[in-house]
Amino acid sequence: MVQIVDSLENKISKLLHRLELLHQGKKNLEGELAALERSRDEALRAAEHWEERYNSLKMAQSMLGSENNKTEAKLKINALIRELDQCIVQLAD
Repeated sequence: MVQIVDSLENKISKLLHRLELLHQGKKNLEGELAALERSRDEALRAAEHWEERYNSLKMAQSMLGSENNKTEAKLKINALIRELDQCIVQLAD
Protein backbone atom coordinates (compact mmCIF):
# COMPACT_ATOMS: atom_id res chain seq x y z
CA MET A 1 0.00 0.00 0.00
CA VAL A 2 2.84 2.40 0.88
CA GLN A 3 4.56 1.55 -2.40
CA ILE A 4 1.41 2.44 -4.36
CA VAL A 5 1.13 5.80 -2.58
CA ASP A 6 4.83 6.51 -3.15
CA SER A 7 4.47 5.55 -6.81
CA LEU A 8 1.44 7.83 -7.21
CA GLU A 9 3.24 10.71 -5.49
CA ASN A 10 6.21 10.21 -7.79
CA LYS A 11 4.00 10.20 -10.90
CA ILE A 12 2.08 13.28 -9.72
CA SER A 13 5.36 15.07 -9.05
CA LYS A 14 6.59 14.23 -12.55
CA LEU A 15 3.30 15.40 -14.07
CA LEU A 16 3.44 18.68 -12.14
CA HIS A 17 7.01 19.23 -13.30
CA ARG A 18 6.02 18.50 -16.88
CA LEU A 19 3.04 20.87 -16.56
CA GLU A 20 5.38 23.62 -15.35
CA LEU A 21 7.70 23.02 -18.31
CA LEU A 22 4.74 23.21 -20.68
CA HIS A 23 3.61 26.50 -19.11
CA GLN A 24 7.10 27.93 -19.54
CA GLY A 25 7.18 26.74 -23.15
CA LYS A 26 3.81 28.32 -23.77
CA LYS A 27 5.01 31.66 -22.34
CA ASN A 28 8.09 31.53 -24.54
CA LEU A 29 6.00 30.80 -27.63
CA GLU A 30 3.57 33.61 -26.79
CA GLY A 31 6.48 36.03 -26.48
CA GLU A 32 7.92 34.84 -29.77
CA LEU A 33 4.51 35.19 -31.43
CA ALA A 34 4.14 38.76 -30.16
CA ALA A 35 7.62 39.63 -31.48
CA LEU A 36 6.81 38.10 -34.87
CA GLU A 37 3.53 40.00 -35.04
CA ARG A 38 5.36 43.26 -34.31
CA SER A 39 7.90 42.46 -37.02
CA ARG A 40 5.11 41.64 -39.48
CA ASP A 41 3.33 44.92 -38.69
CA GLU A 42 6.55 46.88 -39.19
CA ALA A 43 7.16 45.10 -42.49
CA LEU A 44 3.62 45.89 -43.66
CA ARG A 45 4.04 49.56 -42.75
CA ALA A 46 7.36 49.65 -44.60
CA ALA A 47 5.79 48.00 -47.65
CA GLU A 48 2.96 50.54 -47.65
CA HIS A 49 5.46 53.37 -47.36
CA TRP A 50 7.52 52.08 -50.29
CA GLU A 51 4.40 51.47 -52.35
CA GLU A 52 3.33 55.09 -51.80
CA ARG A 53 6.78 56.29 -52.82
CA TYR A 54 6.72 54.03 -55.88
CA ASN A 55 3.32 55.38 -56.93
CA SER A 56 4.49 58.96 -56.42
CA LEU A 57 7.59 58.35 -58.50
CA LYS A 58 5.53 56.59 -61.14
CA MET A 59 3.16 59.57 -61.29
CA ALA A 60 6.06 62.02 -61.56
CA GLN A 61 7.70 59.91 -64.25
CA SER A 62 4.46 59.65 -66.19
CA MET A 63 4.18 63.43 -66.25
CA LEU A 64 7.64 63.68 -67.76
CA GLY A 65 7.36 60.69 -70.08
CA SER A 66 5.74 59.77 -73.33
CA GLU A 67 2.31 60.74 -74.65
CA ASN A 68 0.87 57.45 -73.36
CA ASN A 69 2.16 58.22 -69.85
CA LYS A 70 0.77 61.75 -70.08
CA THR A 71 -2.65 60.32 -70.84
CA GLU A 72 -2.36 58.02 -67.84
CA ALA A 73 -1.32 60.96 -65.65
CA LYS A 74 -4.26 63.04 -66.87
CA LEU A 75 -6.64 60.20 -66.08
CA LYS A 76 -5.22 59.87 -62.58
CA ILE A 77 -5.44 63.61 -62.00
CA ASN A 78 -9.06 63.60 -63.18
CA ALA A 79 -9.82 60.71 -60.83
CA LEU A 80 -8.26 62.64 -57.95
CA ILE A 81 -10.31 65.71 -58.83
CA ARG A 82 -13.50 63.61 -58.85
CA GLU A 83 -12.60 62.24 -55.42
CA LEU A 84 -12.03 65.78 -54.13
CA ASP A 85 -15.37 66.87 -55.59
CA GLN A 86 -17.11 63.99 -53.82
CA CYS A 87 -15.47 64.99 -50.53
CA ILE A 88 -16.58 68.58 -50.98
CA VAL A 89 -20.15 67.48 -51.71
CA GLN A 90 -20.16 65.32 -48.58
CA LEU A 91 -18.82 68.18 -46.49
CA ALA A 92 -21.44 70.53 -47.88
CA ASP A 93 -24.31 68.18 -46.83
